[in-house]
Amino acid sequence: MSGNEKSDGAFRTIGEVATATGVAPHVLRYWETRFPELRPVTRAGNRRYYRPADVALIERIQRLLGTEGYTVKGVQKLLAAEGRGGKIVPPSAAAEQSIDGESSSMISVVASETIEAIRAIRDRLQRALDAA
Repeated sequence: MSGNEKSDGAFRTIGEVATATGVAPHVLRYWETRFPELRPVTRAGNRRYYRPADVALIERIQRLLGTEGYTVKGVQKLLAAEGRGGKIVPPSAAAEQSIDGESSSMISVVASETIEAIRAIRDRLQRALDAA
């Protein structure tokens, strides 16, 4: 390990976190006001030191906001529900998860049946429009 590198468990300054995650320091400070789960350790002079768990949370918030299309309010609700012990499955992972113990193959069968029923309704409506 060179002189500039820190161990994985070391605390990071706001500048180090900003560089590592690509999130600007002012955005990190804003997120602290919006997400109560994000609470870095503060020292004299209000200097922030982020734990590894804080950095992981920042990366997750960044992914939810930037990649998965969540709003700030949506991420707040997601994190709050998880904090209360609720299990929230993000939409991107919902298709891979089982629902009420059902396997994903069972879900795809139900989805196929639903699609077929919707297509039958569409065809009946089209015939009714054509007849009118």
